[in-house]
Amino acid sequence: MNFSEKPIVFPCQEDSLIGIIAEPEHGAATGLLLVVGGPQYRVGSHRQFRLLSRTLADAGYPVMRFDFRGMGDSSGRLRDFEQVDEDIGAAIEAFCANCPSVERIVLWGLCDAASASLLYLDAINDARISGLVLLNPWVRSEATQARARVKHYYRQRLFQRDFWRKFLTGKMNVFQAIGGLVGNWNTSLRLGKKSIRQPVLCFQARMLSGLKKMQIPLLLILSGKDYVAKEFLDVVQLEQDWQMVLQRQNVKTVAIPEADHTFSSAEWRAGVEQATQKWLNAVFKD
Repeated sequence: MNFSEKPIVFPCQEDSLIGIIAEPEHGAATGLLLVVGGPQYRVGSHRQFRLLSRTLADAGYPVMRFDFRGMGDSSGRLRDFEQVDEDIGAAIEAFCANCPSVERIVLWGLCDAASASLLYLDAINDARISGLVLLNPWVRSEATQARARVKHYYRQRLFQRDFWRKFLTGKMNVFQAIGGLVGNWNTSLRLGKKSIRQPVLCFQARMLSGLKKMQIPLLLILSGKDYVAKEFLDVVQLEQDWQMVLQRQNVKTVAIPEADHTFSSAEWRAGVEQATQKWLNAVFKD
């Protein structure tokens, strides 16, 4: 291995947070901060964050992963992804203090950690943030969930043999199935874009605002078999502002067609690692 790992303890307000830094033998100007989605801690689902940090550190990039307040080994009260700006800011300070060579920070986040990263950009004018890697960003609202069910779940079910076998043999509650479809359809039509465009900025609008404020390189990784990713794409399809931001030249999108939400197989995790490293090499390699 061409890197070493060390645990650190750092303050966030009155609490103590725990982090692990994987540092290559030779310092680098670009470091990756893994923002953890919840509820989980710094190892990640299927050890994804630990494996990713070691792979990237071995490739020459310092990587830090940490526990938010109230998660893992960190103290304090548990907060949701809309309330972790201070945690991310404290982690960035600790990362830079422990890796003096790091001048540029790339935030890497899956699901609501991707959302939290964008909310941090919207709230904090942090010039050290130089790039983003976002996986299956969380934009869920009542309307997006209803649209995704109608567009992806019910449509797919109509072409599945199992659906018609249950239907023809009477093993399916037809009225319940139709009721679910109609209910989700009505919710989608009733709410429309209202949940995305509320008078008081909802978190989806603040995510978009963060992207607009910080016109930095972005790698977007999407799972092909994940409803969270499908909801995000539905929002992009409906919202011209999202389309304009994601069509910038400094935005790259990578799809892993067979992957589930957390990239639970070794093959899918490797796909994420390869895409992240390739993008870092192309954008930031010193």
